[in-house]
Amino acid sequence: MRMNTFLPVLSALAISTALFASPALAEMVKYKATLDGSQQSPPVTTKGKGSATLTFDTVKKTLSWNVKYSGLSGPATAAHIHGPAAMGENAPPVIPFKKLKSPIKGSATLTDAQAADLEAGKYYVNVHTAAHKDGEIRGQIEKAM
Repeated sequence: MRMNTFLPVLSALAISTALFASPALAEMVKYKATLDGSQQSPPVTTKGKGSATLTFDTVKKTLSWNVKYSGLSGPATAAHIHGPAAMGENAPPVIPFKKLKSPIKGSATLTDAQAADLEAGKYYVNVHTAAHKDGEIRGQIEKAM
């Protein structure tokens, strides 16, 4: 009979532990992008190519990136994450990269709206050069499988 009196207390404790512990468990969501001239809008003929790996911490709302590129027509003059835009659409920069030399590594804290656009696949990485001021290579950011 004593066991029956402990069951409601144990159940309540288990539920409250799960509810209060959940926010502390960050989900690290992995994203990727393959950069080339064909994804520019309009497309660019270039030997340039690149890749980006990104990680989003859903609790801290921090996006970290590592962008590697090669074969551009000249040095990068700017590089950003642009959005919101679907593939083939253009949008303004939302997250500038401070460093331009490959590999470009950095992080930024996103707003709720930016996090929603990232999740919806509405951001792309763009690397600009003097010869291609609107961007020489571009890659849509998508969840990594």
